[in-house]
Amino acid sequence: MGAAALELPQDLSDTEKTVRWANWTAYLDMDDAGKRYPTLEAFEKESGLAVTYTEDIDDNDTYFNKIAPQLRAKQDINRDIFTFTDWMANRIIREGLCQPLELIQMPNVSRLLAPLKEVTFDPGRQHSLTRQSGFAGIGYHKKKVGRELKSLEDLWADDLKGRISVLSEFRDTLGLIMQGRGVDPSGDFTQQQFEAAIGEVDKRLTDGYIRRIKGNSYLNDLKSGNAVAGIVWSGDLFILRAETEDEDWEFVIPESGGMLWSDNLMVPITSHHRRNAQQLMNHYYDPKVAAEVAAWVNYICPVEGAREEMETIDPELAESPFIFPGEDYIADNDIVGFRALSAREDADYSALWAKAVGN
Repeated sequence: MGAAALELPQDLSDTEKTVRWANWTAYLDMDDAGKRYPTLEAFEKESGLAVTYTEDIDDNDTYFNKIAPQLRAKQDINRDIFTFTDWMANRIIREGLCQPLELIQMPNVSRLLAPLKEVTFDPGRQHSLTRQSGFAGIGYHKKKVGRELKSLEDLWADDLKGRISVLSEFRDTLGLIMQGRGVDPSGDFTQQQFEAAIGEVDKRLTDGYIRRIKGNSYLNDLKSGNAVAGIVWSGDLFILRAETEDEDWEFVIPESGGMLWSDNLMVPITSHHRRNAQQLMNHYYDPKVAAEVAAWVNYICPVEGAREEMETIDPELAESPFIFPGEDYIADNDIVGFRALSAREDADYSALWAKAVGN
């Protein structure tokens, strides 16, 4: 049953001037002191709404499993927006755990980039809007590693043993490993091929090469020096470089290819502030605002017109393929998205991965 078929909670936006947003770490522009969110403060001033912004999400599965029982029981999770990757957005829509969006109330949403307007998990974009997209690839500290890392095999060098971190999102980690083994994760791969990729991760864990398998908190290991390289998300490495003022942090697409993903803004089925949430979403589809965010997070910006705005903020970033990648860049570097899994595959593969990483 879809979310649109469900009875929606009463919207109290007219009387309760608040909106509560759950997001990922390092996913919104901050001031130089790292304490304020300029575009969020601008929205509060413009709209008169008070925004509670929390970096609740470290991993799709972990966060979803935490809130799913309340959502299914129609109990308020104290959030009006949550931010999930495509595959989890698919699951949430399938289970009817989010509210339909009133696109007519959000005129800026017409600026969503054309390739993102139609997605198989949400036809017509009735329940979700792209927040950011990005790449999964190799991140490393050039000085500490002492050489270039170009392939996944380069991560498994003896001098890096115990100093490698990989992502708990299996579509990114296993997607890259499958590519390294000559398997296309966007195509009709088999369960045997999927399990072979898990087997490689298990071997690298057992042999002591991988220090940890983590969600967004892998950044802490890189900051502390406990890890010097790993499978990472593109924007995080640019933020790490800025926060530590260390230009030696490098992100590369492996020679065998990279993974492409998108995260989405959605309104939980239990929210009483859908229209306030929609105001906030509309704000972030203003090209000027989108460019300000992109200049800080360095992820792929989904808003048409933001590149032109970026030229006035930072002309060099306007040319960055990590923020505004062209079709040629994606094709030339063999960057693909992990194919959509059926409900049965989703459950089976998630269980296999959870068993492998001990969750």
